[in-house]
Amino acid sequence: MEPFGVVGIVLGCFTSMVLGGLLFAAYKLGILYQLFHKTDTKSSKHGGDIVAEVLHAHGVKYIFTLVGGHISPILVACEKVGIRIVDTRHEATAVFAADAVSGTPGPVFIEFPIDTLYPFHLVSKEFVVKNPPKGLMGKIVSWYLHNHLMNLFAGAWEPKDVSPLPLHIPQATDDQIQKCLELVSRAKKPVIVLGSQATLPPTPVDNIRKALEDLGIPCFLGGMSRGLLGKDSPIHIRQNRRDALKEADVVVLAGTVCDFRLSYGRTLSRRSKIIAVNRDKTQLLKNSDMFWKPTIAIQGDAGSFLVRLSEGLKGHRCPEEWPQSLKAGDATKEATNRAKAEEKTEYHLNPLKALHCVDELMAEDSIIVADGGDFVGSAAYIMKPRGPLCWLDPGAFGTLGVGGGFALGAKLCRPESEVWIVYGDGSLGYSIAEIDTFTRHKTPVIALVGNDACWSQISREQVPMLGSNVACGLAYTDYHIVADGYGGKGYLIGSENEEKLNDIIRQAQRDAREGKAALINVLIGKTNFRDGSISI
Repeated sequence: MEPFGVVGIVLGCFTSMVLGGLLFAAYKLGILYQLFHKTDTKSSKHGGDIVAEVLHAHGVKYIFTLVGGHISPILVACEKVGIRIVDTRHEATAVFAADAVSGTPGPVFIEFPIDTLYPFHLVSKEFVVKNPPKGLMGKIVSWYLHNHLMNLFAGAWEPKDVSPLPLHIPQATDDQIQKCLELVSRAKKPVIVLGSQATLPPTPVDNIRKALEDLGIPCFLGGMSRGLLGKDSPIHIRQNRRDALKEADVVVLAGTVCDFRLSYGRTLSRRSKIIAVNRDKTQLLKNSDMFWKPTIAIQGDAGSFLVRLSEGLKGHRCPEEWPQSLKAGDATKEATNRAKAEEKTEYHLNPLKALHCVDELMAEDSIIVADGGDFVGSAAYIMKPRGPLCWLDPGAFGTLGVGGGFALGAKLCRPESEVWIVYGDGSLGYSIAEIDTFTRHKTPVIALVGNDACWSQISREQVPMLGSNVACGLAYTDYHIVADGYGGKGYLIGSENEEKLNDIIRQAQRDAREGKAALINVLIGKTNFRDGSISI
C-alpha cells in the first residue's frame, strides 16, 4: 500500500500547486478584484472626474494648460467643479504660471494613460479587435482585452478618500535652536542672508518679516525673499554684500545656498560663525569643507527657524550702529548708481534711467516679475520690491521665459495689484505671445522691455574672452507692434522721445487699470554698470 500513499501525496501537492497558480494568475489578471468591485458599463463618468475631485479637495483654484485631446476630460471635469481653466499659448507658460501660484517647493509629474480618462463606452470601442485571429488564439486575445477593460473600470466610481495627505517639513530641534541663540546673542556684527526657501509655507511671510524686524539684524534678501522687508526697511541692506559678509562675526544662511551667487562659499569669512538652515541636506552642505564650513548646520525650514530664533531672543536686538553703518554704505552706492543713470549712452536710452523712472512710478502694491539677463540684473539693483512675495524670478539657473507665466499667475492671485514684467529683449521672445493670453483672460499686466538688440549677458563675457560676438546679436525689433497685434497696447521709447518716458509709463498704468495689457519697448544703449557681474 505504501506506493499508493506516495502517489496520493504527489497528486495532492500537484493539485495545490495548480490551484495556487490559478489563484495567482487570477490575482494578476484582476479577476479576483472584479469579484468584489463591479464595473458600471452604463456610466458616463470618466477618469477626468476623479482627477477634478482630487484637485478640488486640495483647494486648487486654477488649471493652466495648453489644450489637447489627451487631457480634455480633465479640463472639462475641472471646469464643472468650479476650477478656473486658463489656457496659454505655450505649454511652458502653463508650468511657470502654476509655479507662480502654488506654495509647493517644486513641480510634480503625473502621467495619465489616455484609456483611464475617457468613459467606458468610448474606451470599449478602442478595445474591439476588428479582425481577430481565428481559432483559440483569437479567443484568448479577445478575452484578454475584454478582461483588461473590465479591470480598468472595476470599482472606479466607488467613494474614496481624496483629502490631502499630511506633509512632513523638517524643523530645527530645540537643542539646535538653543545653540543658535547663544551664538547670535553674543554677536556684534551679525548678518542674515535669506533665499527663496525662507518664504515657503507653512510660516506666513508676515510672521517672518516681524521676526526679522524684532531681531534688528541686517538682512540681505535674494530670490523670492526680495521685498520681504518692504521698500525702505532700516535692516534691509541692498549693496556691498561681499564686504559685509567678510566683516560679519555671525552669518545666518536662511535658505541660501553656497553656489555661484556666494562664490561657492568663498565670500564668507573663515573667522565668522556660520549658521546654515536648509530643508535639503545636499543644498545645506553644498561646497562645505572646500571654501566654507558651517558652525551649526540645520536641516529644517528656514522661515519657522527665524520665528523661533526671534522668540528666543525676545528683548534682544542687534547693536544699532552695525546696520546703520551698512545702510550708510547703501546710500553711498545708490547715489553712485543714480548718478550713473544720468550718464548719456552713445545710442538710445540709459537703461538705468528707464529702471529708475519705473521704480519711482510703480504702485505700492506692485509685483515685479524678472525675466532676462543683463537688463534684469540691473533691475535687481535699482528696483525695490514693495512687500513680501512681490518679486518673482527664475532662481539660480536663470531659466529664460518665465515672464509670461509668472505674471499670469501673479495677476490671477492678486488681481488688484499692478504686475510688471521686466524683460530683456532676448527673453521676451519666449513669451510675447502670452499678450494674447493676458487679453483673453482679462489679466492686464505691464511689460517693460530693455531692447538693446543683443544677448548682452553673454556678450559681456564672450567678446572679451573669445573675441567674437557670434550668435549674440539681435535686432531692434518692433515688439510694441507685436503687442498691439495680440490685443494689448504697445509703446516705443527711444532717444527721440525720451522726455515722454514718465508720461508713457503712466499711460501704461492706466491701460492696465482699464483692463488692457501694455508693453513698453525701450531702446537702450550700452553701459559698464554690470561689467564683471553675474546674473541674479
